[in-house]
Amino acid sequence: MNKSNEQKNLKGTWGQAILTFLFPILLVLGVRWAIFEPFVIPSGSMIPNLLVHDHILVKKFAFGVHLPFSDKWLFQWHKPERGEIVVFKYPENPDVYYIKRLIGLPGDEVVVQDGHITVNGKKWDLSPVSSYPDAEPGFAYYDESIDGSLHTVRFMTPEVVSGVDAKTYKVPEGHFFFMGDNRDQSSDSRFWGYVKNDYLVGQAWMIWLSCDSTLPTMTFVCDPSQLRWNRFFKRLK
Repeated sequence: MNKSNEQKNLKGTWGQAILTFLFPILLVLGVRWAIFEPFVIPSGSMIPNLLVHDHILVKKFAFGVHLPFSDKWLFQWHKPERGEIVVFKYPENPDVYYIKRLIGLPGDEVVVQDGHITVNGKKWDLSPVSSYPDAEPGFAYYDESIDGSLHTVRFMTPEVVSGVDAKTYKVPEGHFFFMGDNRDQSSDSRFWGYVKNDYLVGQAWMIWLSCDSTLPTMTFVCDPSQLRWNRFFKRLK
């Protein structure tokens, strides 16, 4: 083999090595950008449906695809529906991600009173749950029906508080109204306002890992002895 052939083979080898190194990285970035992204639940605002240290997968493609490194939509083929659990950017600090349940669509009139929600004049059903698995003392649990879909919400009082003044929220066009399922312990649209369409990230899809606590030295890693096996691969609704 002459010297020129050796140089060509060497160049080919380096090119293949670089491609082999970069391809998995680009693949992972592409998946996180447009298809799925993992998130960890940091607070109890979505109890009882999401617990602290639940690790979830979010379907980024559920609503569309954002421009890379931008909040603007490249394509948006679907809008979220009432009742869906959605990850979005916090309006007061877009570097922070929140997760809540979608209550009001653009143009909706949302009324919140005595723990009940009314949207465009239609009151959502709220039925007491007599026994809820892993229920905590001092809380009351209710099944809430949204356009035919059912999920459980939680209140701090033994019963839904009565006599509280109704609050009305008119959702602006291009914005959404969100609330946490842990109704008395959630910072949501009742306090900081509406979420604009560009800040939507994706639909919360599934819990793939869950634990009661993390490692003391690595707070982002689940303690293997504290895994909540019954929550693995649980679909969210």
